[in-house]
Amino acid sequence: MEKERIELLTAIKKRNNERVIADKMDRTFAYRRQEVVNEEPGIEDFKDRWPALFKQKEINAEFQRLMALPLEQTFLAQLDRHLSQLIKVIQAKGGATRAKMAGILRIYEEVEDIGIRRECVLKGLITFGPHKDAKDLIKEYYDSSGDDAQMELKQLTMAVFVIQKEGEGLKEPPEDIGIVIEGVEVLHDLTSVASACALLLGLIYALNLAYPKALRFTFEVFQKIFMKLEEHKMSPKVQNLFGRLQTSQ
Repeated sequence: MEKERIELLTAIKKRNNERVIADKMDRTFAYRRQEVVNEEPGIEDFKDRWPALFKQKEINAEFQRLMALPLEQTFLAQLDRHLSQLIKVIQAKGGATRAKMAGILRIYEEVEDIGIRRECVLKGLITFGPHKDAKDLIKEYYDSSGDDAQMELKQLTMAVFVIQKEGEGLKEPPEDIGIVIEGVEVLHDLTSVASACALLLGLIYALNLAYPKALRFTFEVFQKIFMKLEEHKMSPKVQNLFGRLQTSQ
């Protein structure tokens, strides 16, 4: 298995080699899993040892091996299923939460683009947690931020980052979307914030990580409502949200 892992390091450097990489990743799954669970390696070291895992396609494949469930496909389908009721639940929230969400809710109403609408709802979902802000998970920077943004990202335990063009808002496509774990950029050039959130959940499973304490509610919604994993063990707050979503089904 170690020989296969070393061969993977060579295979990933070759172009149009996805089939070989996929086969070797499949064969080394149990070996890799043993390393993750027993040794609890740091992200930077593990990324050096298994760089193929930190690709969008392979995160989806790893999650399928672990949970026998498509990752992005399921996440996005369930998010879309609950989209209209989620925005109603978020809109019904008063006080400081409503004030924080005013701009995002306005954009949701103004745009037709499903990617932007998903992002608005995900930001609202994060804010829906007690004393939370969308910036607790989704970090937005302008491309002019440069070194300052990179320095801040290196301090983060876990985040989705979005690099916007200077002067552009949520309605325009960003320069880059990616994921940081333990201060290490593990993915970039992603297509949407919703895909990034799904892939971050997949990496948490693949790397046997705990949910950040401050975002436990958000990730529990991802896991138990969107992915329908351990849905019989919902916390009271997530159970309450789930019940409110069911009223429109």
